[in-house]
Amino acid sequence: MLQIFLVTVPFFALIAAGYAAARGGALPLAAIPGLNVFVLYFALPCMLFRFGAGAPIDQLLDGAVALIWGVSALVVVGATVALTRNERIGWNDAAFGALVAAFPNTGFMGVPLLVAILGAQAASPTIISIAFDMIVTSSLCIALSRLGGADGHGAAKAMGQALRGILQNPMPWSILLGAAASASRLSLPGPVDRTVTMLAEAASPVALFTIGAVLARSAVLAREHRASALVAQAMGDATSPVRQAPMRDVLPVVAIKLVAHPLLVYGVARGAMALGLPLERQALVTIVLVAALPSASNVSMLAERFGADNGRVARIILWTTVAAFFTFPLAVGWLQ
Repeated sequence: MLQIFLVTVPFFALIAAGYAAARGGALPLAAIPGLNVFVLYFALPCMLFRFGAGAPIDQLLDGAVALIWGVSALVVVGATVALTRNERIGWNDAAFGALVAAFPNTGFMGVPLLVAILGAQAASPTIISIAFDMIVTSSLCIALSRLGGADGHGAAKAMGQALRGILQNPMPWSILLGAAASASRLSLPGPVDRTVTMLAEAASPVALFTIGAVLARSAVLAREHRASALVAQAMGDATSPVRQAPMRDVLPVVAIKLVAHPLLVYGVARGAMALGLPLERQALVTIVLVAALPSASNVSMLAERFGADNGRVARIILWTTVAAFFTFPLAVGWLQ
């Protein structure tokens, strides 16, 4: 167990460093979008391309991994919506609560962490999970978020926005290009390959640092919102209530993400293997550990775009990230 902590501590330490830098003012909040752009549009696509190009094409097209991950993700979404929707939480907030429960921080955190623990062979199942969550899980939750509207036009518009977001996201394209390079056995010219390699090597530290900075920015903005709302209330503005999601609306989703999700993936995988579905032990371990990761930080931006309770989503992301420092090594130790 100590050896596992020695591997995982540097990853969480980088997140903590980004959080401290943003909360302490060393990193201006206005600089965080620039870090996001660098990671999302430059470093991370290069890392995914390299892993995809270096993996055998049959591993990138592993239908067993896609089926097990997809079934588990859909169950998590459905169960989370059913368990959390109430008089305080409508369809919009329930749907994005489900997304933050089912969508791990695979791109920014999962790929480098799992490769460090399990080796390069962990990249292919991880990439499959990223592709499914970006295309299917996100689109499903966005569609569910519109069910509380007065008509179907909101759902159609939301799905159009989701489709545009997928097409504009460089991560699916980098995965596709990596798979094409793997299938065709093509290699990049020397200077281009070196440039891609340098960007890919920057992805892990910058992405982890950015996660911490994004969490700190969410905390700062939430504090400023509460302060401005209190001032407005003191001045008699009844239209500016102080809203903060109670912990009873946060902790159940944290438990689903860090406990129920990996256990469900493990159970579905074992059941599928008992029925004869071919799944290698390494792939099983990888997708269970992907499910044990904290929630994806980009869900907060999606929640804000579609008018959900972004404060609740941000708190879930923060608490899953903090708790995963302890729960993720336990999951690794259990599987090993």
